Amino acid sequence: MKTNPGRFFEEYRLGETIVHAVPRTVSGGERALYHALYPARGALYSSDEFARDCGLSAAPIDDLAAFHLVFGKTVPDISLNAVANLGYAEGRWHLPVFAGDTLRAESTVIGLKENSNGKSGVVYVRTRGLNQRGEVVLSYVRWVMVRKGDLNAPAPEPVVPDLVQVVAAADLPIPAGLDFTGYDFTLAGEAHRWGDYAVGEQIDHVDGVTIEEAEHMLATRLWQNTAKVHFDATFREDGRRLIYGGHIISMARALSFNGLANAQMIVALNAGAHANPCFSGDTVKAWSEVLDKAPTAAPGVGAIRLRTVAVKQGAAPFALKEAGGKYLPEVLLDLDYWALMPL
Repeated sequence: MKTNPGRFFEEYRLGETIVHAVPRTVSGGERALYHALYPARGALYSSDEFARDCGLSAAPIDDLAAFHLVFGKTVPDISLNAVANLGYAEGRWHLPVFAGDTLRAESTVIGLKENSNGKSGVVYVRTRGLNQRGEVVLSYVRWVMVRKGDLNAPAPEPVVPDLVQVVAAADLPIPAGLDFTGYDFTLAGEAHRWGDYAVGEQIDHVDGVTIEEAEHMLATRLWQNTAKVHFDATFREDGRRLIYGGHIISMARALSFNGLANAQMIVALNAGAHANPCFSGDTVKAWSEVLDKAPTAAPGVGAIRLRTVAVKQGAAPFALKEAGGKYLPEVLLDLDYWALMPL
């Protein structure tokens, strides 16, 4: 058999490392397409001159563009037969990615647990994105529900990895040379700095974007995400293509510019949950809450921990979960991350 039907749950082995195809050299085209797909306006990622004034050699590729690129490479081996991508933890952006870098990816299986229905199971993997020098630019853990191909295959011994809930502020990777002491707030688009935000503060980002089928399909193709639930309308019983979760992450991040324009660099991903499915025609809005703040050793740079929540039409302001702890049906994404901001 020469075609690849994708792996099923019973085919994963605890501790195995999967080297993913195909390496990809990043160009300025990725940035242009990313900014066309999302209302992304972060100055550090839009202007080489702005980035140089902040101590970098040039404007990096958007953090989430690098994430999607690495993530997409893992799909044929990890989630081609996925029911849903469930969550993330222990994410770190170790190095900025620049045009000209070549990225590849590898994943290690760190947990397996069959579901009680015997038809699927959860696979936990730790993924690393590496550049042409073999340097790790990005690492994260994700867990995904995968169908079984053989319903009679025996269940593996359940192993659920013990993951840290929050990347410690002291462990945040700060790009070499980053310096916000000369940061231009006028060019960045907002005057709000690290000291203007308080722990517990909630921000309604006001704007909304209606999800279009064409944009979602372009995004999944751009990041080479071939999961069947995103491409094949016959794969789900309802005949609807599920919007790629990364599309919602980037949309929420871009919408958060209005109120968090100076949260310039994502450096760690503490947790993430795709709470409910999103489909074409849904209108996405976002709100954020400040969870923590911490100084860094970089001049003029502070770290801010944010929860950004994406919701669809009908959501009440800042509503998240029901009394029993279940996400409200209008909540699409609950993302907990650290970003860097000028003091």
